[in-house]
Amino acid sequence: MSNEKAATCLSGKGITKIFGNKKTKTIAVDHVDFEFCKGQVISIVGESGSGKTTITKMILGLTSVTEGEIYFDGKIRDISSHKKKKDYWRGIQAVFQDPFAAFNMFYKIDAVLLDCINMRGGKHLSKEKKTEFMTEACGFVNLKFQELTNKYPFELSGGQMQRLMIARIFLLKPKILIADEPTSMVDACSRATILDMLLKLRDENNMTIVFITHDIGLAYYVSDAVYIMEHGKFVEHGSADEVILNPKETYTKRLISDVPKIYEKWDLTTVG
Repeated sequence: MSNEKAATCLSGKGITKIFGNKKTKTIAVDHVDFEFCKGQVISIVGESGSGKTTITKMILGLTSVTEGEIYFDGKIRDISSHKKKKDYWRGIQAVFQDPFAAFNMFYKIDAVLLDCINMRGGKHLSKEKKTEFMTEACGFVNLKFQELTNKYPFELSGGQMQRLMIARIFLLKPKILIADEPTSMVDACSRATILDMLLKLRDENNMTIVFITHDIGLAYYVSDAVYIMEHGKFVEHGSADEVILNPKETYTKRLISDVPKIYEKWDLTTVG
């Protein structure tokens, strides 16, 4: 990317999520700040229980914010009504780890893709034009629409469903994509393909992609900026090179040391 600072598209100030009441209070996310710039790839890295899933749900508007404000396109986000939430979702979408949970299995694939076209204002397009868009979207992820039409998601393999999730994003063209462990359930070859597709989407649409991951190696490979999350806080953030080549925090150093390096002898003494 160029040295010129890109415009901020999503930011948070003092974002906090508390579950339970005074007696059983759990602080899942604890007064975090973030700033994501247009066209960047950002990774939020942390182990299970670090708070990264909770912050993802707050960013998507699926979980309420206890304290703090989220800003979208420079304005305080307003998702106070169903219509405002739908408007927000035109600009921000997600792909998830489990493609089986991402689709209503009783909706045919045609209906899933048509929903995306309608959301982008294409409801009144001709049937031929809609089919052309759906064919193009499937082609982008190396699927053939003619082979998917009239099928249900459960008739596809996990890898095909993962690609179908990306075809949805191709049609929706959101400003921001949250990718929550999108490659953890596929083999290494499919993983590389899916990453390439997501990065191609970023390049073609100047989309901001936020990876939610426990994989610091992936974060270094794909990211412009990295946020390290531990116990509900961002303990370190900066460019991928700053954070991963010159880590300051003990937690970050441990995450890096947990990544096996093929040129080093593996330390198996810590394996129970």
